[in-house]
Amino acid sequence: MQNFASGGAGVPHEGQLRSSFAPHDMQNFASAGFALPQVSQVRSIARRSSVRQRYGRPTVIWITPCSPITCRLMPDFLNLPERPGKPRSEGMTHVVDTGLSVAEAASFAETAGDYVDFLRLGWGTAYVTNDVEAKIDAYRSRGIPVLLGGTLTELVWAQGRVDEFSAWLRELGIEHVEVSSGTVQIPQDEKAALIKKLAADFTVFAEVGEKDPQAILAPYRWIELIREALEAGASQVVCEGRVTGDAGMYRPDGEPRTGLIDEIVHEIDQSRLIFEAPRKHQQVRFIEVLGPQVNLGNVLPEDALSLETLRLGLRADTLKLFHEK
Repeated sequence: MQNFASGGAGVPHEGQLRSSFAPHDMQNFASAGFALPQVSQVRSIARRSSVRQRYGRPTVIWITPCSPITCRLMPDFLNLPERPGKPRSEGMTHVVDTGLSVAEAASFAETAGDYVDFLRLGWGTAYVTNDVEAKIDAYRSRGIPVLLGGTLTELVWAQGRVDEFSAWLRELGIEHVEVSSGTVQIPQDEKAALIKKLAADFTVFAEVGEKDPQAILAPYRWIELIREALEAGASQVVCEGRVTGDAGMYRPDGEPRTGLIDEIVHEIDQSRLIFEAPRKHQQVRFIEVLGPQVNLGNVLPEDALSLETLRLGLRADTLKLFHEK
């Protein structure tokens, strides 16, 4: 495993191109029984009159029994790193919503939905959002699964309301849940039991690490906790960084604890890990060392498109990493 502190990632080989793909609202049509064209078929369509040219880029008009939906095909004249389409287990972007309105959520999902794999309603905001159902629908309609913040799950456990919490998640149509213990000190055996219980009905993301910037966990302990969470039934483990990017894997000044991250990725399959990286320099560092396929979380909505450009070498910080001749 390449040392995190030394940097440098593999450059995609010649011929690895970014694939164009249909927007995720097409999934709704597929589930309703409509046959959807593959990428090659879409490109064929793009050469016919069903595609309108707008600002030099092709725009496909999909006509459905309900209403037309317009989607722009991604330009494909640049050689870019390979990026799998959704759903994916690597190269995932988890975005945190810290209190967007429904209109803001819908606008964000329309603009960046293809690049967002999961949307977390931060900490306990879902509990006090008056129109939370409408917000969840705004994300879901663009193919973005929603989960609630782990801090809320901690409080649920502390008050013995796990069954009521599960019923509320089902009422909201939420299929994913985060289990953490960064604020409420849940004994590890009880945290494992909570993961196991929730994993029977939901996809569980378990979070490991402390939210207190002064609390330090030894690398071997991180690895033990990650393994225990995966064995208990967690789909993936989120490595704590906080939305401020100054705790868990990071020093109080936001710099990565490189030795800690080295040891974690040496022992744990990278595809099972999600690294919280809210700051740009943290995102750049992970991409430099672990490649564009690294899973990153706690990304703010306004940074989602920026992160995608970093993964593709479309921003100065990573351009030479992927496009050096």
